[in-house]
Amino acid sequence: MISRIDLTGAARASVDPRDVLPRAELSVEAAVEQVRPLCDDVRRRGSAAVREITARFDGVELESARVPADAITDAVAALDPLLRAALEEAISRTRRVHQAQSRHDVTVEVVPGGHVTETWVPVRRVGLYVPGGLVAYPSSVVMNVVPAQIAGVESLAVASPPQRQNGGLPNAAVLAACGLLGVDEVYAVGGAQAVAMFAYGTDDCPRVDLVTGPGNIFVAAAKRLLKGVVGIDSEAGPTEIGILADRSADPRYLAADLIAQAEHDENASCLLVTDSADLLVAVDAEVTDQLTTTRHRERVETALSKQSAYVLVDDLDQGLEVVDEWAAEHLEIVTADASERASRVRNAGAIFVGPYSPVSLGDYLAGSNHVLPTGGTARHSGGLSVQSFLRGMHIIEYDRDALAGSAAHIDALGGAEDLQAHVAAVRARIPRES
Repeated sequence: MISRIDLTGAARASVDPRDVLPRAELSVEAAVEQVRPLCDDVRRRGSAAVREITARFDGVELESARVPADAITDAVAALDPLLRAALEEAISRTRRVHQAQSRHDVTVEVVPGGHVTETWVPVRRVGLYVPGGLVAYPSSVVMNVVPAQIAGVESLAVASPPQRQNGGLPNAAVLAACGLLGVDEVYAVGGAQAVAMFAYGTDDCPRVDLVTGPGNIFVAAAKRLLKGVVGIDSEAGPTEIGILADRSADPRYLAADLIAQAEHDENASCLLVTDSADLLVAVDAEVTDQLTTTRHRERVETALSKQSAYVLVDDLDQGLEVVDEWAAEHLEIVTADASERASRVRNAGAIFVGPYSPVSLGDYLAGSNHVLPTGGTARHSGGLSVQSFLRGMHIIEYDRDALAGSAAHIDALGGAEDLQAHVAAVRARIPRES
């Protein structure tokens, strides 16, 4: 079912891993053209377009996109006690990790009388996207809301797809998670139309300054299309897992992790890289065995057969090069020297070290954030954090003497760039000595 890629021997030098490593066939760039008319419609017609698109794709007729406050209160009251305890623990752990990311103003005396302060200002209003298509994600409420609250964001809005089986409201656990976190502005809107609603604003929903959160390929495409109209965190599209393992790894654990990631989405990508041919055989046997009891078997089999692979390499150093090239959203390192090897990774959304740090832990309770860059964008982007909701600004304050001490250098630099008005703006304050 899972294809095999041999990068050993001569292939090591002749094959570029980026040319052969699998990812979802539907690229974000291709999806942009599919979501463009939807986003343009929301820009032109606002709430009416959101309602019509929601009826077309979700089969739900909305009177208003905003979820009534009492629906959120009711969802909290009806929450299963075990699930409530798990959500509260996830909130606590996530707050603990993200609180350490808080930024503090720093003032530097550049010269006597001349100071630059770097201050951190939260984004005023953000739209937080929580998926809810094949699977509902109350955990994504936690991952989006907690860092935004710690950053000091003034206005938070959550959007999540409506569900016919829940009376046209988002998933009840998603609503309950919002309630536990004190978020009362929630919209029953999903997909590209939710991103467009946040970006352009509607009668129901004022526009936001930043959109964050994971989603399917169409959500990622809308974020790419509307970047600049609105800020985005990253293009968090179809999920993926990379695993670098050696013969010390337990094949049962690896098979379970591949299946777990594949159950998210038939467009999920799963990659196992190893220098042990025996391990590949053992993992493949475990995958076959575990699939017999997998609830979402059809979805998992589609993901594993379409854009997933076992990759055999000559050694773990080459394996590290391969996973760095792939730049996985989630990267597990399950080797005898896992900690040391993990410290050498350059490209990954998050790294899970050793046999007892599965991606599932990071999805829920590690305290880390599970909103991570996908599709290779981990080469230049990081996961959601408190920093995602903050803007650094410099505050410059020089007195007359400090400016005077800089004037001759500004003369030289402004002259070199032929920007004489720049020089004159300083010399209006600090005349040249005759």
